[in-house]
Amino acid sequence: MTFLSRLVFSLTVALLPLRVYAQTPPTPTPTAPKSAAFQASAFQMMPLGAVKPAGWLQRQLRIQADGLTGHLDEFWSDVGPNSAWLGGSGEGWERGPYYLDGLLPLSYLLDDATLKAKAQKWIDWTLQSQRPDGAIGPAKNKDWWPNMLVLKSLMQYQEATGDKRVVPFMEKYFAYQSSQLAANPLHEWAKYRWAEELLPIRWVYEKTKNPQLLTLAQQLAGQGYNWQQMYAQFPFTEPTSVESLGLSKGLTNKSLQAHGVNNAMALKMPALWGMTGGTTADRQSIYQQIKVLDQYHGLPNGMYSGDEHFSGRNPSQGIELCAVVEAQYSYEQLLALLGDPAFGDRLEKITFNALPATFDPTMWAHQYDQQPNQVLVSKAKRQWSTNGDDSNVYGLEPWFGCCTANMHQGWPKFAANLWMASPDGGLVAAAYAPSELTTQVGKTDITIREETDYPFRDNIRLVVAKSAKKVTFPLRLRIPAWADKATVTVNGKPVADAPKAGTFYQLKRRWQQGDVVELRLPMDVRVQPGYNQSVSVERGPLVYGLKLGEQWDKLRDRPNQADDYTVRATTPWNYGLLLPSANPTNAFQVKELPTTGVVFSPDSAPVELRVQGMRLPEWQMAQNSAGPPPASPVARPAGSTPETLTLIPYGATNLRITSFPVVRP
Repeated sequence: MTFLSRLVFSLTVALLPLRVYAQTPPTPTPTAPKSAAFQASAFQMMPLGAVKPAGWLQRQLRIQADGLTGHLDEFWSDVGPNSAWLGGSGEGWERGPYYLDGLLPLSYLLDDATLKAKAQKWIDWTLQSQRPDGAIGPAKNKDWWPNMLVLKSLMQYQEATGDKRVVPFMEKYFAYQSSQLAANPLHEWAKYRWAEELLPIRWVYEKTKNPQLLTLAQQLAGQGYNWQQMYAQFPFTEPTSVESLGLSKGLTNKSLQAHGVNNAMALKMPALWGMTGGTTADRQSIYQQIKVLDQYHGLPNGMYSGDEHFSGRNPSQGIELCAVVEAQYSYEQLLALLGDPAFGDRLEKITFNALPATFDPTMWAHQYDQQPNQVLVSKAKRQWSTNGDDSNVYGLEPWFGCCTANMHQGWPKFAANLWMASPDGGLVAAAYAPSELTTQVGKTDITIREETDYPFRDNIRLVVAKSAKKVTFPLRLRIPAWADKATVTVNGKPVADAPKAGTFYQLKRRWQQGDVVELRLPMDVRVQPGYNQSVSVERGPLVYGLKLGEQWDKLRDRPNQADDYTVRATTPWNYGLLLPSANPTNAFQVKELPTTGVVFSPDSAPVELRVQGMRLPEWQMAQNSAGPPPASPVARPAGSTPETLTLIPYGATNLRITSFPVVRP
């Protein structure tokens, strides 16, 4: 058996617990049922404000509030006081609603009076904008798409405040839209993002049981794009280009189908429709979607390529920040809709890796496209499918301003959805981060404090911090698919049966104030196969990248601190890893560091991995990016000597190598 075949075999065995992601039902066929069949979600999301961030997560949200999110409206005209969504004559399409969709949850999670006041202006104007016929928003907007966005913010706002204006406002709008769709059907973006509106439709239906809402859902399904059908016969098995998508003549249906952000939103479409008016095949087709995306466009940061459209598995391809935050939101919804813990694994992977990696540590600058193998950030021609020269620059609005408006929802919605409720009156630890949940179980007020430095540490401590009386309910703990050595104790005593990886572990008991559950998720290093037989390195939910020296240079002055920057590496990047064929993970040494700093920054990363590697002189730049990794195994370069490499969490890097060639021992 050759070294490469031994390595692939050992990696395949190591990856077996993750195969849940690739298990799919038979290829589904598109459905258009004549009658709606509404089904409740497996889990119920908590109202905004029930979960409060703590520890490093609270600090991260504070960084966001002190950065672009908290100040963008002060100098960026698209969300400034002249926005048409505030009654002005400025931008009146998606950017105001996008901004509100992140600003609003951030303000309530931090209980920040200044941010709440900013969000309230958008809410009040929107609620006051409704015309007698039910139409909403700026009169100049004739597109259904921005309205779908603002409805999602209104859902969050009503749950946080109980404002009685919201539900009648939405019902009146839905009736208006239903009467207008025949004459003014969905088109362009709304046609491909139609399922976003199923969320507020379902939300209002659960409160009112108005059957006309399900009729509207059927109308939208009849006009919207059928993503399930596309993934059943996936047409984008190769990287796309301006020519292949026909973009030289303007927007095309093919380009909208291959668009990275559209596909991130579409992850939840078949399941949403399947539980609102569709079938079991609709609900289950998400597994086909994930399988196809991983197979043809999967990247080691948990995302797929989309710069701006599908671009293959080369780790120097990029993924748009808008797609990252929309994929997060889709996985949060899928976890609630279907109750499959695999979506929690997916959610954590992109939240702890792809999301922070596309910001500078202060969150005053972001990239439009991030690259897993990113060794130069500059304004230059690159191998993007369709994007422009400044797509990976750190700045205010590199390439296009949609991400400047939309990026704000990533951290707040993740924090808000760490906990969910189950139909049997229980609580669900859906994802893990330091937080505090305050809710009711039955008629009993209860507070659970989650004490942890996860994902940088493997221990999670859940403390019943407040409970007026003893109360019986099931507590479900998500056990990640990689955590095959998980342990659980209750008040210091181990549970009788061992938790199984890739499941929800249920504890049902009579809980009282002072009870403590400790969940330990041992984080073994994992080596994952990738493009050109390269490997990426994971530990727990974190992906690791090579730590590089960085030189930041200002490219353009902007208002406040929102300047544009280029970044170049001051240390070599073109390394392969020296891994033993039998047990490649034995090559790594783990060093844990304090979690008290800015955890997603190169200088304060809470974990380091050390591994031996060798410079590969033949691996050079191509089109201003790292060239494709040489196919592994790579022969050991003559005269070269091993070096100790330091890997840090992907989300803490600004420059990095994530997909490494393997050097033959």
